Amino acid sequence: MTRDPGPTPPSDRITSLDALRGFALLGILVINIRVFSMPEQTLLNPTVYGDFTGLDYWTWFLGHVFAQAKFITLFSALFGAGVLLFVESKEEKGQDAARLHLRRTAVLIAIGLLHAYLLWYGDILVTYGLTGIFLLFVRDLDARRLTTLAGVFLLFVPAIELFAAVSIGGEAIAAQWQPAEAAIREQVATYRGGWLDQMSHRVSSSFQRQTSGFIGQSFWRVGGVMLLGMALYKKGVLTDERSTAFYRRLVAGGVVGVGIVVAGVAYVEANDWSAGAALYWRQFNYVGSLLVAGGYVGLVTLFVRWRGEGLATRALAAVGRTAFTNYLLQTVVATTIFYGHGLGLFGSVSRVEAMGIVVAIWAVQVPLSVLWLRYFRFGPVEWVWRTLTYGEAQPMRLGN
Repeated sequence: MTRDPGPTPPSDRITSLDALRGFALLGILVINIRVFSMPEQTLLNPTVYGDFTGLDYWTWFLGHVFAQAKFITLFSALFGAGVLLFVESKEEKGQDAARLHLRRTAVLIAIGLLHAYLLWYGDILVTYGLTGIFLLFVRDLDARRLTTLAGVFLLFVPAIELFAAVSIGGEAIAAQWQPAEAAIREQVATYRGGWLDQMSHRVSSSFQRQTSGFIGQSFWRVGGVMLLGMALYKKGVLTDERSTAFYRRLVAGGVVGVGIVVAGVAYVEANDWSAGAALYWRQFNYVGSLLVAGGYVGLVTLFVRWRGEGLATRALAAVGRTAFTNYLLQTVVATTIFYGHGLGLFGSVSRVEAMGIVVAIWAVQVPLSVLWLRYFRFGPVEWVWRTLTYGEAQPMRLGN
């Protein structure tokens, strides 16, 4: 006889995990807004488009130091932990955990493909889904082995890039680092055009990210962080089970990470943003982001301990419980603002103005998430995901 075969009820959820997920989801928009509003090349080299002086520079700088690669790292670690949490829950109920996980992952990939090819090429869901299949085969490893494997994964990309930097130099990424002005203008014109006009760039960019980009880069970075997240979950780090001193040490590590990222900015600026310095510069943020993400784990966990029933904790947890819906909602709102089928502001908004839009989106998402969960068990996309995973409609309204 099995216990309730459905998804985890709200009363059994881990507040720190939900709050961390909500915090990460909101922070991801700080970076995603850059490619919603400007040509995608600006994510690699911010000097290729838009004003890069005064407040616009400092907006970029603060985003780079505290957000770029940090929140997606945290979100990826939480995804890895979530896979373990899901599988363990199903096994405890005597269900076929592997089959349900694969079914759940297939739905995630399908939604990700629709997201990527119909709305926005920057989709991360397909990468998460494909990597999530791999995680199934290593779920039984202990924390030490998961950490070792994570280290191997995380070293792969920087090893390749540093080898390229030493053997080839700036030529290795020259075309991506300093794209032709015509290519930039074409992308701006494309996204100021209609939805069908955008397909030429959206399809090619999505396909590249899901094929060579996945095999050569994102599988290793995202997979490594997910493995690390699984190890941290098994060690009780992500579930608020460690000492206060431990979480304070994570915060201290985050401060060190900030220093590493700032040193990277100083390095690339001292080298006039050259392609030759770029491959080295990327490593500063690559390493620093892991430490800063760990610092965020410490900060949020300590805050939840301090104000577990407070308004901010409940708000973050609500966003975290509806993260799938909120992630897609960010795309719908941002593309409507910036793309030609909406307001058509692509390429014409400064970095400061784009951050203002981020704050405005937060101001809608946070209270909307809290309000929604007063009446419903899941976000609407979460409900679809669960219903398709379990093969039967899940109760949506609270009390049902």
